[in-house]
This record gives sequence, C-alpha cells and structure tokens, in this order.
Amino acid sequence: MDDQDIISGSIMEGAVLTVEQVCTVIAVEQEWVVRHVEEGLFSVAGTAVTEWRFSSADLRRAQRMRALERDFEAAPELAALMADLLEEMDELRARLRRAGLG
Repeated sequence: MDDQDIISGSIMEGAVLTVEQVCTVIAVEQEWVVRHVEEGLFSVAGTAVTEWRFSSADLRRAQRMRALERDFEAAPELAALMADLLEEMDELRARLRRAGLG
C-alpha cells in the first residue's frame, strides 16, 4: 500500500500504517503524532518512531481527535476522551444492527 492509496480512500481493515502515512492522511506534522503517542493517547507497535505501526482503527481515532482539536479547540486529552466515546457509540450501534434492533 502506498501513500496514494491512502489519500484516495482505499484503506482496508487490517491495514498497517507508518507514521508518515498517518501524517499524510490527517494532514499533521509528525510532531503531532509523536506528542500524542508520548502522552499515551495512542498505542503503537514498535519502539522507535520509524518502527511505529498504526492500524486502520488508530487512523480513524487520529482523524477524530485531530478534527476535535481543530474544530472545537479541544485539548488533546479531551479529544482522546471524545474519540473513545465515539468509538463506543459506533460499537453499540453495530451491536444493535447485528441484533436486528437498529
């Protein structure tokens, strides 16, 4: 998967993304991602920044957090909390649909 695939919107479930790819998709500097990882707002695989890998779920979380920080001037910790709540709501809605109630 190359950066063009990501930009054109063809990220697949189970995809593994580098820091550079995440930065490209959500239009942030690498320092934004590093700061959020160091603050414990993202969990990553790998020890060095060049080894960090992010899942498609991590990318969705980063997109939500960035939008909340940008649109509402939310502090990173608040954006992470809201991202957690939005993820939980998505999961609950999916469970309702699977149960035929949504």
